[in-house]
Amino acid sequence: MEAAAAAGRRGWAAETPKIVWNQSQQRFETEDRKAYLEYVLRDGGQVMDIIHTFVPPSKRGLGLASLLCSAAFDHAKSHSMSVMPTCSYVSPYVSSFLD
Repeated sequence: MEAAAAAGRRGWAAETPKIVWNQSQQRFETEDRKAYLEYVLRDGGQVMDIIHTFVPPSKRGLGLASLLCSAAFDHAKSHSMSVMPTCSYVSPYVSSFLD
C-alpha cells in the first residue's frame, strides 16, 4: 500500500494505519482520531456526501487522506450508496476510488 511504502521510506512503522468508522459522528478516522473524513447522509441515506477531510501536519504525507477516502468509498459501495464529493480533496480523485 502507498501509505506503508511512504512510512517505510521515512523510517516509521510500515504498518498501514487502521481506519475506523465512527457512525455516531458520521466520520471515518484513524484509531487516534486525529485524522478523519466527515460525511453527511442525504436522500434518505442513499447518498454519502463527503464534506471534509483533515490530516494534522504531523501526519501529512503518509497517505492517510487517501486511506480515509478508500474506507468511505468502500463503505458506500457495500451499502449501495452513491457518493457526492463536496470536499475539495476528494473531488479530483473520485474516478480512481470508483475503479
